[in-house]
Amino acid sequence: MSFFAAFRVALRALTRNLTRTFLTVLGIVIGVAAVIAMMAAGAGAREQIKAVFETMGTNMLVIRPQSDATTAVRGGEGSAASLTFADVDAIRTECAAVQYAAAVLQTRAQIGAEEANWNTQVTGTTPDFLTLRQWPAEIGKSLNEEHEQSSAKVVVLGQTVAWQLFGDGSPIGRVVRIKNTPFEVIGVLSKKGQAPNGQDYDDTVFIPLATYRTKIEGGLGDFLRGSIYVSASTPEQVMRAEGQVTALLRERHRTAPGAEDDFRVRNLAEFATAREQTTGTITTLLAAIAAVSLVVGGIGVMNIMMVSVVERTREIGIRMAVGARPIDLLVQFLVEALVLSGIGGLLGLGLGAIAADQLAKALGWISVFPTETALMAIGVASGVGIVFGLYPAIKASRLDPIVALRTET
Repeated sequence: MSFFAAFRVALRALTRNLTRTFLTVLGIVIGVAAVIAMMAAGAGAREQIKAVFETMGTNMLVIRPQSDATTAVRGGEGSAASLTFADVDAIRTECAAVQYAAAVLQTRAQIGAEEANWNTQVTGTTPDFLTLRQWPAEIGKSLNEEHEQSSAKVVVLGQTVAWQLFGDGSPIGRVVRIKNTPFEVIGVLSKKGQAPNGQDYDDTVFIPLATYRTKIEGGLGDFLRGSIYVSASTPEQVMRAEGQVTALLRERHRTAPGAEDDFRVRNLAEFATAREQTTGTITTLLAAIAAVSLVVGGIGVMNIMMVSVVERTREIGIRMAVGARPIDLLVQFLVEALVLSGIGGLLGLGLGAIAADQLAKALGWISVFPTETALMAIGVASGVGIVFGLYPAIKASRLDPIVALRTET
């Protein structure tokens, strides 16, 4: 018996009892759909994490002072005065793997504009910071070296602040007051979105670092009470840049061998990788749990095929009496099991794609359809049909034709 002939016979056999066939296929459908939905959710979560960290900047290191331990009461991280503005220049010029380096000073302040006002984060920094954060101006212009050198009283707004102060109107050329100092708005940055902790990146304004030190907050002289943001030249150079920065700062701060650093370097790429690995582990676990339903569906296929062999014992005897070989019967029942699991796999593929899309919308994640996982799930479903259909097929092929013909059905 050819495969196509066995396929036609299998379809006729399965359509005799559509309800039983549907219930048998249902287990495979649920199993495949669950696997695809879980893998799609995991892939979407990984893409979401990747997108979030890309908004923070690429190839980036963040350097902060350690805690102040000069008194019995220790301050938190960043409370020590250990980093200097000269350190920033040294990192930029002496670390070969570093492309950009910028000092960042921040405080919260009330900003007023005509009749509106808003409390937001005021950041003093150099143009390199907005470059390494990949944060261009959407309208107007961004900070430049001329603003920094002249300590210009200019400000670039995040979109949240621009909306709160000016609504739909253009803020370019308008004046806002920060701690009673007037600043001219020269630009509005492109939308950045939210940080991993839910912070609104766009709820901020940027002014030149020199202006910040003279008009907003000073008092530490050459020391900076803030952070240094560093961008490596390529993703492959991040670890090298981290090593160079650490060695340079230890040398500049005259840190003794074996002594603890008075600064801390954070590699954001490591955070992203750790989160992706965690998400991947959870996704694999969920997919493994979902795959159990495929096994349950396979047991259902075997059960129905066993019942089918019993119900069609006399038919099997007649086939063998007119010349059917055991291999023909083996192929026939294997094809029936394969058709059951194949139909279930295709239906599960469609249901899983819909479930994955709805799950991504509900969680606010990026919708990702894992093509490789879908193909694997279809293959596994077919394999389940073959594995669990093999025993009933072997049993049918080994029936004694005389005994089968005598069987009443």
